[in-house]
Parts: sequence; C-alpha cells; structure tokens
Amino acid sequence: MSTAASPLKLGFAGTPDFAVPALDLLASKHRIYAVFTQPDRPAGRGQLLHMSPVKRRALDLGLTVHQPATFKSPEAVEMLRAAGVDALVVVAYGLILPVAVLSVPTWGCINIHASLLPRWRGAAPIQRALLAGDAMTGVTIMRMEAGLDTGPMLTSRSTDIGPTDTAKTLHDRLANMGAELIDESLHALNSGLVREVAQPAEGVTYAAKIDKSEALIHWQQSAEHIHRQIRAFNPWPVAQTQLNGQQLRVWDAEAIAAPSLGRESKPGTVLSATHEGIDVLCGRGILRILRLQLAGRKPLAAGQFLQGQRLDGMRFAAI
Repeated sequence: MSTAASPLKLGFAGTPDFAVPALDLLASKHRIYAVFTQPDRPAGRGQLLHMSPVKRRALDLGLTVHQPATFKSPEAVEMLRAAGVDALVVVAYGLILPVAVLSVPTWGCINIHASLLPRWRGAAPIQRALLAGDAMTGVTIMRMEAGLDTGPMLTSRSTDIGPTDTAKTLHDRLANMGAELIDESLHALNSGLVREVAQPAEGVTYAAKIDKSEALIHWQQSAEHIHRQIRAFNPWPVAQTQLNGQQLRVWDAEAIAAPSLGRESKPGTVLSATHEGIDVLCGRGILRILRLQLAGRKPLAAGQFLQGQRLDGMRFAAI
C-alpha cells in the first residue's frame, strides 16, 4: 500500500463532464493506472460516435482508457484486478458495478455523489433538489456497496441553493466541490484518519432519471413551481411550452407577485410583454419570462424576442 508521502495508485470510473474536475485533480497528484468510461455513443444529426468527456480528458492527460460495455464479465473484473489500485474512484460512471468488483481495490470503490445522502439517492440528484425547492444540497463521499447509493459515508460538504441557481450552476459548483472532497478523503484514507458513518434510515429519497416529458410547462401550476422547473431543466432538457403551435423553450424566469385578476384570465395568458420580461398568469402567481427560444432559433432575452413577436393577450399552452 502507498505511504502517506507517496502518490496513490488509483483507478477512475466516470463518464460525463461532472467527473472531469475530479479526474484532473487526482491525475495531478496521484498515479491513475486505468480510466474506465462508457463506450463511445452516436450523437448529433449524423449519429457519429462521440467520446465521453472523461475519455477526451483522459486521452489529453495520456492516461490508459478502458470502455467495457459491462463490468459483469470476468474480463472486466480481471482488468481492474490487474491494475492493483488502492481505490477505484467512481463519479457518475453510469454502469452498474457488480459486487465482485467492489472489493477488488484495496480500499474498495469510493464514490462522489452530488447530494447530501441519504437524500436524493439515484440518477438525477441535482435536478430533483431544485424541483423540490431544497434550500441546500452538497456532495457526499461514500464507499460503494451493493445497494443504490446506500454505502457508508466518509465525508460530505454542503452548499446553499440560491434563488437563481440552475442545474448548470449547481452542477459546476458540485463537480469542483466533489473533486476537492475526494482528494481530501483519499488523503485521510491513506493516513488512517477516516471514520465511516452509516447512512441514517430516515430521510431517504430517490432521484429518478429525468424524462423529457417533465420539461413541459403546465400553467395551472404555481409560478414558484414552474420557476423551479425552469431552473432544474437548464441546460437539459429545457422547460418548454407552445406558442401558436410552435415549441417555445424557456431558459430563465422569475416568479413575481400577482395582482387581483378577473375570472376571464386563464393560466398561460400573457398579461404584459415588455423589455423587462413577459408576464404569464399561472395557477397561482405570475411568471416573468426573461429568456426564451423559439424552435430552430437562438435563445433571446425577452426584449430582443419581442422585437419580432407580439404577445400581449396571447396564451401559452402545454405541448
């Protein structure tokens, strides 16, 4: 095993942008013997094969990359065993690691999870925290076991969710926080200073994978709910409504106080449209749209958008 003064021998398993800051930081301090990432996938109009962000960065760093379709094969397990690593750091890898893999590294598989466990176990913790209106989220470092994000915790760090935070801003903040925290945790493991804590049985919630249908705006909902929806689905899949039969994406908005309105006003009705924003009546409250995008066009600030559109009195509808 590595001494406290020497670099660690690590494996790294990750796929999306969220994992790249951790890969960068660990590669600068330790010896990464193998990087595991998902196979190249077809993407874009041409459906050409694209490398994952982790693969691109690993190749830039001169690291060895493996892309097994599954870790359930004996060959994949042996590949990890042959690396002889102290730990396998796992960050949003996207493939299930069988029990046989979890005990191969000396310290097991150590995961960076983007929530304060046991809240928001699962695939989409950042978006679910925003949708739920959580005031706080964070990063947890845990040792992986057979259950879904159920393993013992090494440490965690929290951050407030601000009123203008989106999935993008939280993603970037938590990715950097996770990189710092995994570096500290590995140092503590190597120094024998880690005291693992079991996750509490209370407060468990599950962050199901995001479905595109969740991005559809239903104007009967409250302005606060729709505002959370817009923030949670920025930059993907982007909250959307419909204008004159065309898809309209909403990138940025704010909930504002609602004046007393007559019964003839229906949710989705545009109450006013100025350079300050497009005010839309919701089931409760008013949503002021600040940035939006027609299908096939670029996102525009409300004032720019209105130079080519007249919206007063019009009504948005769910697609």
